[in-house]
Amino acid sequence: MKPTRFTALRCNGNKSWVLAVMLAAALACVVPPRAAAQGTISGTILDVAGKPWVDIPIDAVSDQGAKMQTKTDKDGGFAFRNLRSGFYTITVELPPPSKPYEAAKVQVGAAETPKIVLNFKDIVAKQGSEYAEQAKKQEEEKTKFQGMKQHFDAGIALLAQANQAKADLPKAPADQRDALKAQVTDLSGKAATELEAAKAAAPEKDPNLHLIWARLGDAYETAGRADDAANAYKQAVALKPSAAYYNNLGGILGRSGKIEDAMAAYQKSAELDPANAAQAWRNAGITLYNVGKMKEAVEPLKKATELDPKSAQAWYLLGASLVGAMEYKQVGDKMQVVVQPGTVEAYQKAVELDPNGVYGQQAKQGLDALAQIAPGIDIKLKKKKS
Repeated sequence: MKPTRFTALRCNGNKSWVLAVMLAAALACVVPPRAAAQGTISGTILDVAGKPWVDIPIDAVSDQGAKMQTKTDKDGGFAFRNLRSGFYTITVELPPPSKPYEAAKVQVGAAETPKIVLNFKDIVAKQGSEYAEQAKKQEEEKTKFQGMKQHFDAGIALLAQANQAKADLPKAPADQRDALKAQVTDLSGKAATELEAAKAAAPEKDPNLHLIWARLGDAYETAGRADDAANAYKQAVALKPSAAYYNNLGGILGRSGKIEDAMAAYQKSAELDPANAAQAWRNAGITLYNVGKMKEAVEPLKKATELDPKSAQAWYLLGASLVGAMEYKQVGDKMQVVVQPGTVEAYQKAVELDPNGVYGQQAKQGLDALAQIAPGIDIKLKKKKS
């Protein structure tokens, strides 16, 4: 047996054949890119009667935020195809006024994704008692709120009438004042009753409770129940420590003779609202002025005029308080008045700001009185620079 002869291939100058073989070998080594895994999410939706729910929108949102939507077919079926691997949230867009129902969170990957079957007949039956209890609670809260609002509105209307009757008292003829006083008492009492009912109807943590307490405090004060009014406002500031509530509390306390507590309330009001602190200090000065504490009234009224130099009332009260704080000294056999610095200027400022008003006129009278008790004092009004 002859040995097999292998014939060597020779290049005979035809290079194109050799290049073709090399190109084929190179192409055989190229591996096509691996396709990303894809999957399908499918399922069936049945309505509250247990029948196929047709044409209901279904959303699929990926963990990357991509959103797709489809609708159920005549058999209640749906499908999302060619989905990339990842997690998806499936939501059923229920008819209004119902909110969207989150059906499931599913993963699309190598394993087959299980089908979603939702039977809203079973879902409603299962959650029916919970929904019923929630609906009952919402209805009770709605009814309670309406009752609270009805009492509150009635109380505010009655309080407005009582305050109007109270404002009419000084202008009324003498023979009508007793009737007006009785009207104020009756209306303010009814207002307090309505507002007490509103407070009782309000939930424990109702956001409007502070307002009810504050208006109840107003009704109590109009009715002459100062202690109840102060306690009501203390409840209001405990729920909402506002500058306005502290300011009102200061007025109630001051009018009932609790001056020290009133000053503390005005101080708190000024601290809570520095931009409007002038009102708190002015009211503090008025409170002290009304009880004859002239020296004590000077400091808060100075603060009020510094913060609000356009208030004729504050300037007049400052001048009057400085007059009340005047000192006297014995000179020989005569007693001379020592006018406090700033007295004349305060009166002049009130006249300048309110020349024809009540505070300007009272300030002019104050200047005339100063001229009589302190001869030689310059009470001439300073002309404005043009």
